[in-house]
Amino acid sequence: MRKGAKIGIITGVSLAVLAGGGYGAYSLVGGSDSGTPEAKKPRTVVAEPPTAEQAAAGAKDFLEAWAAGDLGKAAGLTDDPAAATAALTAFKDQVKPSGLTLAPSGPATPAAFASATGTPSPAAKPSATAAASATPSAAGTGSASPSASAAPAGVLMGFKARAEFEGTNRVWDYNGFLSVVKMSDDTPAVHWAPTVIHPHLGPGEVISTQPVFAPPGNVVDRNNKPLQGASITPTLLATLQDNVRKIQAADPSKDQSDAGSGVVITTADGKGATDRLFTIVEPKPAKPFKVTIDNTLQAAAEKAMADLGGKSGSIVAIEPSTGQVLAFANAPANGQNRAFLGLLAPGSTMKIVTSTALLEAGVNPDTVVPCPVKSSNPKAIPNSFPDAYPNNTLQQDFMISCNTAFIDQGLASLKPGALTSTAKDVYGIGLEWKTGLPNADGRVPDAGTNKDEQAMQSIGQGKIQMNPLAIASITATVQSGEFKQPIMVADLPQQKAARNLSPDTAGKLRAMMAATAKDGTAKAVMAGISDNAGAKTGSAEATGIDTTNSWFTAYRGNLALAAEVQGGGHGADAAGPAVAAVIKAAGNR
Repeated sequence: MRKGAKIGIITGVSLAVLAGGGYGAYSLVGGSDSGTPEAKKPRTVVAEPPTAEQAAAGAKDFLEAWAAGDLGKAAGLTDDPAAATAALTAFKDQVKPSGLTLAPSGPATPAAFASATGTPSPAAKPSATAAASATPSAAGTGSASPSASAAPAGVLMGFKARAEFEGTNRVWDYNGFLSVVKMSDDTPAVHWAPTVIHPHLGPGEVISTQPVFAPPGNVVDRNNKPLQGASITPTLLATLQDNVRKIQAADPSKDQSDAGSGVVITTADGKGATDRLFTIVEPKPAKPFKVTIDNTLQAAAEKAMADLGGKSGSIVAIEPSTGQVLAFANAPANGQNRAFLGLLAPGSTMKIVTSTALLEAGVNPDTVVPCPVKSSNPKAIPNSFPDAYPNNTLQQDFMISCNTAFIDQGLASLKPGALTSTAKDVYGIGLEWKTGLPNADGRVPDAGTNKDEQAMQSIGQGKIQMNPLAIASITATVQSGEFKQPIMVADLPQQKAARNLSPDTAGKLRAMMAATAKDGTAKAVMAGISDNAGAKTGSAEATGIDTTNSWFTAYRGNLALAAEVQGGGHGADAAGPAVAAVIKAAGNR
């Protein structure tokens, strides 16, 4: 604590009583003046409000006990001692003020309370950039809260709070509010709510002292050039920066030398926006915020989406050797980030995973796997083409994307749950990815012994759901032989898959994808770019649409991509040209 503190700012956790006059203590339980012992009656809130004198006394006694560090007494002066004890203890242990002054300021108006708490909209939360400019001793009443939008029941009272912190001469001043109700024993009590701690604190939120970072002066791409791209909106970028700071702050191995400290409110799970209330120690000026995006590829990806002619779609490009996201774009550009958050049936792009399971089960690319007109499962599924190919090999089935071959061979060779385990253990599908941006993980539910669901899942239909981020990652894993979880900032932690592809399986998958790019369903799209490359087309049926969704995934060198176009038809019709355009823009990587 600083030396020469003003009178009224008391060391430790004590109260400077700035309001004149004292009030008598009120009993916590019912009693009898007859001299005969009587069972204690539970105290309950009554409809009648307390008098002005009772409200003032209730507020004063509570604030005095809280500031003095007698949290048990303070909690007992509320209408919910258990919740108050937990919250007051958490404030002491997690905010860690070295001095606390709480002074009643008299009756308050609902308008003042509403101004302090703001609206319940999370969008009104202040950004980290705006909060970083807060000055010491500023009253914490200017930003919005995700919690209460109306004053609590009872008589609303205000108070002034001042917190001090060890090692700094900064003090945190803010205006607080509490409501006093009348209990059944004719005593006042503070109506407990999270906003008693601070007006911004809502249910399910945590207030604490945490490392804080200065907002970056500018954002740059992987080549240190100012970041460009309409798909990376200011809101999405702010979310990325906030998430990265949370991940870094939670990792003790990261260098925190640039961090300051501050009082912040976060959601209990740490995934929501951060409300920085007060900066205790200023962070060092931030370095440019560097993301993994490549401006050239980003521009190509955004153009590819703009060229869809009004159809909805998305695309993702990943560097297989690192897992770094090089580009992503959406159509429309100002809509949902469906590249990361969309969940759709991936169609035949899922045959990469099915092929992996079949290869690991002993089927080889040159194994004869007939391609009949209809599949053998109870609800027979036809191919999209009329002819049967009884002498096809697995590789040929992959090249022409024969549904019936993959269904029949999957039912014959794969144990129940094989696709689920292969997707998770090899490709990381089902792990909790922390890319830096909100993302929906791909889903490959266990079909159990349901042969119809097994059949659908083997061709990327049924209950399987993916997005371009997941499919691009699967293709990147084939190219490199090892799952590298996608990330948007180079030093973010990455989930590890249980095992790598064996060199033999990876080589066979690359050969199958290369054949598809050169002579299969992807031939027209990959013409001229099939060297050191592989691809897989996909089309997926969806409820409510007449035309299938178009999917396409490919790799070339150290670049893997996936795209989907809603209602785009076959994979080579819409998604394929989008992927090819980005590959051509990348040149030889």
